[in-house]
Amino acid sequence: MKIVFHGANAANFRAGFERLIEPGHTIVDVGDSLSAPGEAEHFGSADVIVGIKLDATLPTPRQLKLYQAPAAGTDAIDLSLLPPASALCNCHGHEDAIAEYVFAALLQRHVPLAQADADLRRGQWTFWAGRPNALRTELGSQTLGLLGFGHISKAIASRAKAFGLRVHAANRSAIDSPHVDQAFALTDLHAFLGSVDIVVVTLPLTPQTQGIVDAAAFAAMRPGAWLVNVGRGPVVAEQALHDALASQRLGGAVIDTWYQYPTAAQPACAPSTLDFAALPNVVMTPHMSGWTAGTVTRRQQTMADNISRLATGRPLLNVLKHATTTS
Repeated sequence: MKIVFHGANAANFRAGFERLIEPGHTIVDVGDSLSAPGEAEHFGSADVIVGIKLDATLPTPRQLKLYQAPAAGTDAIDLSLLPPASALCNCHGHEDAIAEYVFAALLQRHVPLAQADADLRRGQWTFWAGRPNALRTELGSQTLGLLGFGHISKAIASRAKAFGLRVHAANRSAIDSPHVDQAFALTDLHAFLGSVDIVVVTLPLTPQTQGIVDAAAFAAMRPGAWLVNVGRGPVVAEQALHDALASQRLGGAVIDTWYQYPTAAQPACAPSTLDFAALPNVVMTPHMSGWTAGTVTRRQQTMADNISRLATGRPLLNVLKHATTTS
């Protein structure tokens, strides 16, 4: 089969990929814009495309059997442009990395290592045990809320119990987990939000989830609650989030997924048209929570496994759209 790695994102998973698949396949690397000679033809004749974007500006992949996203999100892939005989699959493998990021973000509020280190270097024993006003808070005294309960939230929930946190979760489908103390339906979103001290957003972006955390949702949260977004930026209404932080209705937020991203034409840009950087109660990171060497390795293995399954007629993994056949 001809396997085409499309664009800069897919290129991150390219190194050493030949060693993970059976011999006999052809691997072709093409750029995002398909502007180099022959790239559009390779894209249009691919059996497998590894990529994150398919829209009307790109050629139709006429004989495609598998569109393999090297990530969990597939919102930039137009399903209507996939040939009926092709499947769409995604990858996970980032849940452990994101869970570590979430707890690093949460623990910094309770264990001020950076400030303690900086102060002691100046001879100031700010957090010395027994000193007045030096008492710290503990993460384990709080209730953690998980909005969405897929791979990421399950990894977070299992680790949360090790810290002694109570865990609540809200999800579209039923939740059955020994790590969740109380489960809510998404229709009970406001009751869920009012029951927790920390809200971690892990939902994917769909027409149903866009803006689901809006001004009314922020009003339903406990005063001083924190929000962590490692799902998709627009799941949280942009203006409502800024307003809740600026008014200090929210105690703070850790934001890793945003509202605008760099492009080839504008490689440096602010993550929002609103001035989140001016707010003192927000931690801003550049969509980095799941990006580790372990994530890349796990996703490479999933993609290689799917190519092997496709070649041998076995069921594919992580299918979002099944191939259809005509008789």
